Amino acid sequence: MELQLSTPALLFSAITLLMLAFTNRFLAIASLIRGLHKKFKDNPDEEDLVVEQLHNLRRRLSLIKNMQLFGIFSFLLCVICMYLLFQGYTIAANWVFVGSMGSLLIALGLSLIEIQISTQALNLELSDMEELFRSRKGSLDFIFKKENKKE
Repeated sequence: MELQLSTPALLFSAITLLMLAFTNRFLAIASLIRGLHKKFKDNPDEEDLVVEQLHNLRRRLSLIKNMQLFGIFSFLLCVICMYLLFQGYTIAANWVFVGSMGSLLIALGLSLIEIQISTQALNLELSDMEELFRSRKGSLDFIFKKENKKE
C-alpha cells in the first residue's frame, strides 16, 4: 500500500477531537481538585475523605497528562509524515506514520485506563450514597417509584 499525503491528513481531525476530549477531562479533574481543596480548607477535620481521593486524582491527572503528551506527539509525527511525503521520502514517511499511529494508540490506551479509574471512583461515590439511603429507609425503592397521581 502506498501512503499518500491525504492519509495522514485524515488523522488531523481525529487527533484534534481526541485532544479536545483529553483537555475536557483535564478541566474536569482540575475542577474536582479545586473543589476538594476548598472543601479541605473549609473543614480540615475530614482528612480521611480527602486522602482517599488524592491518590485517585493524582493518578488520573498523570494519565491525562500522558494522554495529551502522546496525542501531541502523534499530531507532530503526522505533520512530519506529511512533510516527508511532500518531499518524496516515502520510506521515511511510512515509518513516521507508523510512529504517529503507535503514539495515538498509546494515547487511546491511556484514555481507556483513565476511564476505568474514573468509573471506579464514581461507583465508590454511588455505593456511599446507597449505604446512606439504605441506613435511612432500608431500600432504594422509594427513589425509583413513580408517584401515583390521583385524577
